[in-house]
Amino acid sequence: MKSAKLAFGLICLAILAGNIWGMSRWSEARGVYDDICYLRQAHLFQRFGISGLDTNAVGDDDRYFEGKLKEIAFSEWKDPIRWPCHNPMPGGKVVLQYPPGTGFLLALFPEGHQVVPLYIAANLIVGGLALSAIAMARSLPSLIGAGVFGALAIGLMINPAKASYSVAPTMALCAVAGLLTAVWLSRDKRSVLLIALIGLLLGASVNLRLPNALLAAGYFLFLGIPFLWTRSLAIFVQGLAFGAGVLVGMAPTLAAQAINAGSALATTYGSADVVAPAFDLAVFVQYLRDMQIVLIVLAIGATLWLLWAGERHVRQAAFVVAGNLVVNLAFFMTHPIFTPYYVVPITMLSLWTLSFAQVLEPAAAPMAASVRNAAASLGPLPR
Repeated sequence: MKSAKLAFGLICLAILAGNIWGMSRWSEARGVYDDICYLRQAHLFQRFGISGLDTNAVGDDDRYFEGKLKEIAFSEWKDPIRWPCHNPMPGGKVVLQYPPGTGFLLALFPEGHQVVPLYIAANLIVGGLALSAIAMARSLPSLIGAGVFGALAIGLMINPAKASYSVAPTMALCAVAGLLTAVWLSRDKRSVLLIALIGLLLGASVNLRLPNALLAAGYFLFLGIPFLWTRSLAIFVQGLAFGAGVLVGMAPTLAAQAINAGSALATTYGSADVVAPAFDLAVFVQYLRDMQIVLIVLAIGATLWLLWAGERHVRQAAFVVAGNLVVNLAFFMTHPIFTPYYVVPITMLSLWTLSFAQVLEPAAAPMAASVRNAAASLGPLPR
């Protein structure tokens, strides 16, 4: 076990080092619209502090964004209505469409050197948790699972995480939330504060990408359905704490929408991005051809396996993940837009949760489960 842990640890460290080396040579001027829009939000926070939540185009009085548009040869840089990633609001404002979280994180670093430190920080979090899972593994199967998944998770921090500045911090949050979920479910007496913290993290992820709100769906189902059956006060308190945590976590986005769109529940996205669900075979085929299908298959396969063979808290973790996968995959598979990272957050949250649930399981539990399953397959013993 020790030599296997060392081997997996060295593999993960090598991938992490390669990521950091590659990121250190990245440029912040790669000509992508999303990039300069996130950097504009960061610039507003650095200039105005909390008032940077107001992304009205008139706030570009120092011509920062105009300069960024000129750098990428955007021909209509003078007209805010034509600015990429910006949409007109009913009150006459032209505002950024993205929630403020990614810009806030970028604002923590000095202008001109913001993207690389953000990605390195996210990589260190993911790498640290991958090494922790390897170190905590108590059985060979859980060690192999943690080692292989840890290497995969670190590798994904380059591609597809580089496709959008919002993906890397989302993946780091999913890793932390996966660990805390496994810890929460591993305890006989579940902590209200811990589930509130999980809710806070998942709510905070909404500040990075609005669809991250769906990451909380499985938790609401896991807590809500048993409450409807039992009317248990303990389950109600757990659900209330989780919901409150989600609400507090996403408060910056609600505030930004109130400022920019006129209501906390109004979106700053344009009509092209807010569309009714509809199944599109072409979009579905794109997922089949993309790397995301590998993550989907891994998440579904691991969930089904642990629902069948898992013990105690491992099976409960699989129930949370199953609900989350159903809701999230149903949404994205019927969302008539495809990107190479849409289902990455839900698959990574699912796999982190299951990976940590397995390594936190007592070493004797998998063997006991195997014996019971084998005995059950033989049928009742003759008397």
